[in-house]
Amino acid sequence: MTNETNDGLLTDASQITRCAWCGEDAEYQRYHDTEWGVPTVDDQILFQKICLEGFQAGLSWITVLRKRDNFRKSFDNFDFKNVANYGDRDISRCLSNSGLIRHRGKIESTINNAKKALDLVNECGSLASFFWSFEPQKENRPKEFTFAVARKITKSAESTALSMALKKRGWTYVGPTICYSFMQAMGIVNDHVLGCSRREEIETLRDALKRPVRVC
Repeated sequence: MTNETNDGLLTDASQITRCAWCGEDAEYQRYHDTEWGVPTVDDQILFQKICLEGFQAGLSWITVLRKRDNFRKSFDNFDFKNVANYGDRDISRCLSNSGLIRHRGKIESTINNAKKALDLVNECGSLASFFWSFEPQKENRPKEFTFAVARKITKSAESTALSMALKKRGWTYVGPTICYSFMQAMGIVNDHVLGCSRREEIETLRDALKRPVRVC
């Protein structure tokens, strides 16, 4: 595998070029090739991702990715209608599960955010319509999303606005950087760097997506 460090790309023996952050780890590459950046309007998936981004805080995403199936089993596949009803027994259950990131504050945050997700659906119709309303306008995005550009961006005006809107509604572990990472993963922005084999594929999916309408 060739590492082109100057452009943030990796090209493997099959001549597949990827964003360099996924490295040579097969699981990470699958995530990059099949999930990261795919535009998503499924409320349960959106809730799962923003919770897992919170668990990632202070850690690497690959750490969370390798534990994701355990998280799904422990949190009812992130069905926020169920998670909202979790109590002390569920917190203790999660804290005793070595397959999770056993951080009480982040576990409690997931339960809190499930309750707030229900409120948000009642307010705005869906999580998707709320989250996608923070999609940046094309003129506010870099004209060429090169590695040099990408490495400077950890948050944006839109991710900061999303963070503030969520915090106002009582969500936790939703800072601007977490929100930007969430937006990248859910396709609200396309941050596959120029030259990555997935960049144009993701852009095609984004062009075809029917954006949900926010009603609040």
